[in-house]
Amino acid sequence: MKFGLVDRVEELESAKRIVAVKAVSLSEEYLAEHFPTFPVLPGVFMLESMAEAARWLVHEAQDFAHSVILLNQAKGITYKSFVAPGHLLRVEVTCRKLSDDASDFAGVGYCGQTEVLKGRFSLTHFNLASRSPGLASADHRILETARQRWTLLNGGDRLGASAAVQTA
Repeated sequence: MKFGLVDRVEELESAKRIVAVKAVSLSEEYLAEHFPTFPVLPGVFMLESMAEAARWLVHEAQDFAHSVILLNQAKGITYKSFVAPGHLLRVEVTCRKLSDDASDFAGVGYCGQTEVLKGRFSLTHFNLASRSPGLASADHRILETARQRWTLLNGGDRLGASAAVQTA
């Protein structure tokens, strides 16, 4: 099953900072198991929400140059509270370094005004075709899907530097 953990991009400062939101719903399958009598968003999904927001920042800053952007390393991740169904996880991610094939970020996640996680992490980015030329068509399909999703996440507008997303 493939699913996204960012539901909306609220702010973007190109190549510098992104603020995104994950709405936690009781209907999400993994909550039935985590934990049956006390459902909360798993910590690894909280971290993945920050990493996914950072991926969107990389995609936007590099004009969707790479089809694969993966979490490479997480450092000093601390979890301070839970995010339960019916709440929003707001992640604020700041780019510390952005190069062609790698990036480094600091992120903080909030539920309301409460800080629920923070830490640093890095991503690696590449195209499948750079590893196997026969996969160029897969790169194209992945990037087309990413561009379509980006349009939905940011309210249909390509964001410029320091722009806020218009929400419906």
